[in-house]
Amino acid sequence: MTSRLLIVEDDPEITSALVRGLALHGYEAEAENRADRALSRLTAGIYSGAIVDVMLGSDSGVELVRTARAHGATLPILMLSALSGVEDRATGLAAGADDYVVKPFHFDELVARLRVQEHRALAQRVSPARLIRTSRRLEMGPDSVTLTEREFDLLALLIRSGEDPQPRSQLHATLWAAEGASTENVVDVYVGYLRRKLETADFGFEIKTVRNRGFCISGRRPELLES
Repeated sequence: MTSRLLIVEDDPEITSALVRGLALHGYEAEAENRADRALSRLTAGIYSGAIVDVMLGSDSGVELVRTARAHGATLPILMLSALSGVEDRATGLAAGADDYVVKPFHFDELVARLRVQEHRALAQRVSPARLIRTSRRLEMGPDSVTLTEREFDLLALLIRSGEDPQPRSQLHATLWAAEGASTENVVDVYVGYLRRKLETADFGFEIKTVRNRGFCISGRRPELLES
């Protein structure tokens, strides 16, 4: 599942570096360099997080964040700044930023901080997604997707397994072995099918590949409903 981020930064070089670097970590980043246009995008409910520079030319990133929060923006916001004083950090956080990263920064640390805030936001959702057996639909608020019977069975099995990775061999044995003809590669095919459907909306979780161990649910596990 790709996370969609908004970068509010007026330096083209920094913006370009952030967009390219975040893409390598699985993020779809969009950029805005003006505070007035950024405000409407921060409050639109279409992003999973935002990175806002403290200095936006003649505008203030701190005031932008404060105004966005006053207008109901709930997405995680990280502030970037060359100002490293305790008072500067406190001002940014008091305005409503979830974290404050000082330039220059290590990209891996920035991504780690983003993911911490995304996980916290996910945990605060009112309710998880619902996987409904009778209709084979996965629902989260107004968003939904219909699964095939085999996609449903695979996702339901992973949900029941919690955070324990399920080996490819075990998934194949449970769902496909009785058919006789398929190989374990069919598991990867159906995981791919599910991932593409999960990318159509933010369902609050993804199917994670754990190297040498298998597949598991990462994020907030959906409720499995029989009807």
